[in-house]
Amino acid sequence: MAPPPLTEEPDEEEWLLTYADAITLLMAFFIMLVSFSKIDMALFDEVMSGIHEKIGAGEAAETTTSVVKTKIEDIVFQVGMEQKVEVQKDDRGVTIDMDSGSFFKPGTALLIDEAGPLIKLWADVLIKEEYKYFLIDVEGHTDDDPIHTERYPSNWELSADRAAAVVRTLQEDGVHAFQLKATGFGDSHPKVPNRDADGNPIKLNQTKNRRVVIRLEPMNNQTKDAFTEVLLEERLAREERQRRAEAKAAQDAVQERLKAAEQQQGGAAPQDQAPAPQ
Repeated sequence: MAPPPLTEEPDEEEWLLTYADAITLLMAFFIMLVSFSKIDMALFDEVMSGIHEKIGAGEAAETTTSVVKTKIEDIVFQVGMEQKVEVQKDDRGVTIDMDSGSFFKPGTALLIDEAGPLIKLWADVLIKEEYKYFLIDVEGHTDDDPIHTERYPSNWELSADRAAAVVRTLQEDGVHAFQLKATGFGDSHPKVPNRDADGNPIKLNQTKNRRVVIRLEPMNNQTKDAFTEVLLEERLAREERQRRAEAKAAQDAVQERLKAAEQQQGGAAPQDQAPAPQ
């Protein structure tokens, strides 16, 4: 008996519709996750460095944060302030811990003469194109010894003024105001305990707590875009002011030439007149 003839099964592709719908929904879901997320640029740098290390030649790629930390540290060693300044890298970025006693006159927010050149060298790094996308938060801290002066009724005012002094110096040295913030913490965030269990002051610890901390945090994409927009608007405003100044200078030059020509014509007119008859 002959076998029944083979028949082709119908080409059913209805499953593709369900598959396509599922893929579309997954894509929309991940797009929403990305739009709601806040990218941690310091963590992103670390992850990228690790990826380069694993898939590359075994050497971790230097991130922007790591390069900035190294450059800041090199400057500290160049000026011989390694005992007074501590530079570290954490999950937020780079921290520069400055001993207040070595940078400010006692009981004031006046920077000593040696502090200005050091801050200027740091600013020279931070204003470079490849390193300018950092937020710079300057924190002022004091010990728990109270202060009562006409200018500083408490440690809150002193710590805030010291942070502001560093911010002002950075801005004068070219760092953009968009990046800067000054915060005074008083004695509310000690690095180490100010006093022992009996309430007696620990002088060494109090010295450590009198400090100014500069935090360098990489901008996320949203902040970087806002900063870029500010820079663009400022550049356009400068170009417009320059254009107006040049136009005014050209107009003034034309007016001066016309005025000079009129004066020459006025002086030559009496000589051209015929002498009166005798």
